[in-house]
Amino acid sequence: MYKFLMVFCARKGMGIRMSFKVLGTGSYVPPHVVTNDELSNFLDTSDDWIVQRVGVKKRHICTTETAADLAYEAALRALENGNTKPEELDMIICATVSNEDIAPSLACSVQKLLKATCPAMDINAACSAFIFMLETAAGFFALKKVKKVLVIGAERMSRILDWEDRGTCVIFGDGAGAMLLGTGENYIYSKLNTIGDDNVIRIPNPTGNSPFYEGPKNNPVVYMNGQETYKFAVNSMCKDLKEVIANSGLSEEDIAMVIPHQANIRIIEAAKKRLNIPNDRFYVNIDRYGNTSAASIPIALDELNKVGKLNKNDNLALCAFGGGLSSAACILRW
Repeated sequence: MYKFLMVFCARKGMGIRMSFKVLGTGSYVPPHVVTNDELSNFLDTSDDWIVQRVGVKKRHICTTETAADLAYEAALRALENGNTKPEELDMIICATVSNEDIAPSLACSVQKLLKATCPAMDINAACSAFIFMLETAAGFFALKKVKKVLVIGAERMSRILDWEDRGTCVIFGDGAGAMLLGTGENYIYSKLNTIGDDNVIRIPNPTGNSPFYEGPKNNPVVYMNGQETYKFAVNSMCKDLKEVIANSGLSEEDIAMVIPHQANIRIIEAAKKRLNIPNDRFYVNIDRYGNTSAASIPIALDELNKVGKLNKNDNLALCAFGGGLSSAACILRW
């Protein structure tokens, strides 16, 4: 019913209000930086090869930090930016595919570190998960069950990479981004998509040592069909953005900034050519962080917020795509 009402309002030109606004942002990356030249010391690759094919020049990699450590640091910064204490939180929602533990969830670990007392839970939608989290938070705000929600994307992707596979390990980095949400009317419209398919992107769990299991043994690292990922990402990004912009009653020219998931510079460049949004309105930081999965959009938002590039009432278009297969986009008014 909630989704139906949003679509009905959009079609009637009534505007769409999904009942939250951004109160603060925060991000954190581990201090250890790994350059492409360092990777070329043990991989058959080079700085030129990685930059041309992916767009990454360096990435931050954990040495002693866990995903929970990264999430906690990003959370502290978002709470400080939003002038909020942990005990004021009504919910913590986290997204990750690389947490050290299946249970407790990453959100539970962050709750403990913050000494908060609110409910906490994780969402798994791979690289699209941050927008899935915003949609989930919007539902709780619409039900009037929360006034302040902390959403965090945090990844220690280095834990689940095959460091002998240059097709994947050069792409990713570690980091976390957080947003503090409060009651408001700035989440305008969204679209979520899922196409169940494990042939394009897959991260299996360890098989375990059950003496009764006769299935295949899995290596718990990222498997990715690069060409198929590229096609899905470009098509989803363009289709989803056009739909959420139109259903928000906006034109592409009304978008102040596009914050895409930082998966690959060639994906972003291809999408630019299909959209009528000026190139300088697409935010890119993959060169400095790599693909940080669910953390990439909130890290980018925090960077923009810190340097004052987001102005009140700016229409921001967020979009993401990844394993599942999944994709998502939304319009967020600053």
